[in-house]
This record gives sequence, C-alpha cells and structure tokens, in this order.
Amino acid sequence: MSMHLRSDVDLNAAQVKRVIELALNVKAHPEQYRKALDGKSVAVIFAKQSTRTRVSFEVGIFELGGHALVLTSGGSSGMQMGRGETIHDTAKTLGRMVDAIVIRTYAQSDVDELALHGGVPVVNALTDDYHPCQALADVQAIQERFGRTQGLKLVYAGAGNNVAHSLMLIGPRVGMDVVVACPASVAPNAAILARAQADAKEAGTSVTVSHDLADAVKGAHVIYTDTWVSMGQDADAQRLREELQAFQVNAKIMAAAQPDAVFMHCLPAHRGEEVTADVIDGPQSIVFDEAENRLHAQKALLMLLMGAQPW
Repeated sequence: MSMHLRSDVDLNAAQVKRVIELALNVKAHPEQYRKALDGKSVAVIFAKQSTRTRVSFEVGIFELGGHALVLTSGGSSGMQMGRGETIHDTAKTLGRMVDAIVIRTYAQSDVDELALHGGVPVVNALTDDYHPCQALADVQAIQERFGRTQGLKLVYAGAGNNVAHSLMLIGPRVGMDVVVACPASVAPNAAILARAQADAKEAGTSVTVSHDLADAVKGAHVIYTDTWVSMGQDADAQRLREELQAFQVNAKIMAAAQPDAVFMHCLPAHRGEEVTADVIDGPQSIVFDEAENRLHAQKALLMLLMGAQPW
C-alpha cells in the first residue's frame, strides 16, 4: 500500500523529523543522491499556475536521476482530465505508467481520489485547503536559522488559507506554538483548526486564532504572511485588501516580536500590501531560504515516499 502526502496529517512527528533531517543532508551533500530515483518517472500535474512548485519538483526529480513528466490539465495542450476524464480513470492510467504523482490543483478531493485509485505515492503540491510541501520547506528554514523548532512561536498574519492550515498542522508535529492572526471574516477552516488544536493538545503545544496582530506577535520567533488575494479570488480582491489592512507585516510589527525573529513568506509577495519592502528585503527576512528549501525538502519527501530512502 502506497504512502502519500495528501495533507500534513499524513506525516506524524517522527516522519516530519525524518524528512527534515534528510532534506538538510540533501542540501549539504546533493551528490550523494544523484541516482536515488534512477529509472523512475514522476507525473507532475498542474491545474494552477506555478513558479516555485514547478521548478523545484522538475529540477529536484532530475537531480535525483528521475524523469519528471510535467502535465497540465487545461488548455488545448493539456491532459484529458482538463476536458472531462474522471480523476478515477486518470489515476488508474497514470498508476500503471509512473512511479509517483505530484499534483497542484484546486480541490482537495482531486488529490484524495488520485491517492485512492492510483496505486503509487501521491504528493499534494498545493490545493485550496493545504500546502504541505511549503510547510516542510518552512520547517527546514526555521531549523536552519534557530537550530531547533521545539518551543518556538510562529505567528501567521493574514487570511486563514491553505498555507495557514498547513502551518497549523505542522506546528504540533515539530513542537512549535502557532497563532493565526486574521480578521474573523477570513478565519481558518473550523474542522482543520479543530484537528490542529487536538494535535497540539497531544503534543503539548498550542494552536490559536487571534484578531489582533500587534498582540499576537509578542514573543514570536517567526512572523509569516501570504498574499492577501489568492488565485481565484479576484472578485473579492478589494474587500480582502480592506479587511486585511490591519494585518500588514511592517517594521513596527517585527519590532514587537523577539529580537532575533525572522520574517517568512511563501511567495509570490506584493510589497506594500501584506508586507512592507523594508521587512521582506531586510536582514530578518529568510524568504529566499525557504523558497530554495522547496527543492531540498521535496527531494527528501519523494525519496522517502518512493522507497529510495528508509523512513
């Protein structure tokens, strides 16, 4: 039976630790893994636009000696899935030809159904509900900066979206407290919040929601934000910008956190909206470290899921 990364829930604390340890080693010694996926093919499906996800997976699979088949599910050159073929039939077909499937799409059900019927490992490279590969890269960047994740406080500022959900879920798995600071109108999904809080209780950490960013960032080691308007939200853009104005990360917000606090952003960023230029381009920013770590964390994840490295 194949193991998947449908969401952060698929990895327990020990497995997250193993991914990060391997990712750090992959980053330090890439030459040791040049043939890890030799002769293996990975279908990488995009229903959403992508920069970091596409480049990191395509380059990562190549650097492991594998072959990435980059497929789109829309347009005249896209897959049949984009014009009505069921996920079930796509999964059954791909599962007989490739060794793993990576998908960046809208509906979480697409990922879950691929995993159910494909017979090969499936990786969620982003859905409307979760962004687990980003969260792994983020944890790696935090580990590199602080030498630990245990006992740290991460504050996410902005809408309770897929990135917020994954940070809420991964926090308890690596010993971090997570606060989502957001307007009540764009709070995290209630069911995902409940799961994250249950995991936090078991782990001895906390996951909370605040509507006051200035108060939330007191004592924080990591301040994290994301674009205010996600793909597909163009109709609500003006409303979101107005509601999120009080949740901008700026120098004043950074000054209220720990003196050694870092700023993080999953990118793409909009300077002057969710973050000011002096913060994202300043000395506390580690946004390009976390962006690079998408490459290393995903290489580690694929090797583990595909059996090229032991858990």
